[in-house]
Amino acid sequence: MSNYILNPNLFNEDVELEPIRAGFGRGLKAAGEANDKVVALCADLTDSTQVGLFRDTFPKRFIQVGIAEQNLVTVASGLAAAGKISFASSYAAFSPGRNWEQIKTTIALNDQPVKVIASHAGIGVGPDGATHQMLEDIALMRVMPNMIVIVPGDSLEAEKATRAIAENGKPSYLRLAREKTPIISTGESSFEIGKAYILRQGSDISLMGTGTMTYQLLVAANILSNQGINAEVVHVPTIKPLDSGTILASARKTGRVLTAEEAQIAGGFGGAVAELLSESLPTPLLRIGIQDCYGESGSPSELLEHFGLTGEQIAKKTEHFVRNTSQYHREY
Repeated sequence: MSNYILNPNLFNEDVELEPIRAGFGRGLKAAGEANDKVVALCADLTDSTQVGLFRDTFPKRFIQVGIAEQNLVTVASGLAAAGKISFASSYAAFSPGRNWEQIKTTIALNDQPVKVIASHAGIGVGPDGATHQMLEDIALMRVMPNMIVIVPGDSLEAEKATRAIAENGKPSYLRLAREKTPIISTGESSFEIGKAYILRQGSDISLMGTGTMTYQLLVAANILSNQGINAEVVHVPTIKPLDSGTILASARKTGRVLTAEEAQIAGGFGGAVAELLSESLPTPLLRIGIQDCYGESGSPSELLEHFGLTGEQIAKKTEHFVRNTSQYHREY
C-alpha cells in the first residue's frame, strides 16, 4: 500500500467538497511566497481561475493580458526566457483549446518553464455546454514533447501539484475542474510528479483513474466488493511522465485493467495506458470516459450520469467486464 492517505470521511454523506481549482489558487500563492521569480498571467478570468489570491498578494508580479489567449502564453514564454517562472491561467477550452500552436512553438519547443493552468476542464462546467467543456486537452498536451501533464484528484492534491511544478523547471500542464468535488486525500498524502498511487489493494481488476474519476472508482470498488469482485484502485495524477512501474505491476497482479477519465478516451489517459500495456504487458483493457462525442448542457451530476461516469455505472460496467473477460496470464 502506498503512503497516499485517504480522507477518513471519504464515504460519509458529509464528505468535504471543494473545487479543485481552489487548491491551485492556494498553491500559487504559496509558490509565490517561496520564490520571487514566480509570476502569474491571466486572460480576463482571474477570479474564476483562482489567480486572485496571487494577484492580491503580489500585484507587481501579476499581468492581465485580457481576452488574448495566444498572447497569454507567448508573453509567459518571454518572461520564462528572462528567468521567471510563469503561470499562465485560463479556461481549458481556450488554453490549450485556442492557443495550442503557440504553446508548442514558444513554450514546449524551447523547453521554457511555463506552467499552463487549464481551469474548468471536463464536463463539470455543466450548463455552459459543449463549447466550454474541454474534453480533448489531455490528448493534445500529452503528445507535445517536453510537456509534463498533471490531473489532480482533488483540491489538496492540486495545491501540492502547483507547488511541485513551480520547482520542476519544465513546461507543465495542470488540468483543473470547476465544480466542487469530494476531497479524497489529506494534507499528509503523498504527491510527486511522475508517481501513481495504489489506494486500494485488489486481485480481480485494476481500476485506474485520473482527476475527478478516482473518487468514482473508489465508490465503484466498494460496490464491487459486495458482489465478490476485489478491485484494486490506482490513482494516476501524472499522465506524463506515466508511472509505468506502478501501472504494470498492478496490471500484472490483477490481469485486467479499467481506466476512467473525464475526457475523450481517444488519445487521453486511457490511450496512454493502452499504449503502455500493448508494448509491455498485453492485458485486457476497458476504457471509460467520453466516447467520441461532444459535451452537452446540464448540471454536473446530470452529465456524469448521462456519460456513464458515476461510481454506480462504472461498477456495473466493471462487473460485466470481469465476468466476461479472462485475466491476463504470461502465456498470452
